[in-house]
Amino acid sequence: MSRQVLTAIIYDKKGRVLSIGKNSYTKTHPYMAELAEAYGEPNKLYLHAEVHAILRCRDLSQAHRIFVTRVNRHGQPAMAKPCGICMSAINAAGITKVEHT
Repeated sequence: MSRQVLTAIIYDKKGRVLSIGKNSYTKTHPYMAELAEAYGEPNKLYLHAEVHAILRCRDLSQAHRIFVTRVNRHGQPAMAKPCGICMSAINAAGITKVEHT
């Protein structure tokens, strides 16, 4: 059984891609653990796509928009609204525009 795939793409004001992140059901990162703990959900340690994209972005000062999309196990688009943990990371990164499927 394949799992759902979440992808987060960070763009600058001109629409250029700054970074792309994907969710992981096996990997984590100290920043993800810190965010999850601060949000009161320390068990959510797996790396979320939004946090992965933020970590991969070389210049967050240029980050303007993040687009989050989900593809379900049947290959169809699905709801991908960022969770509270991810919204705290997005806000801390200074990204002002959030879009999702």
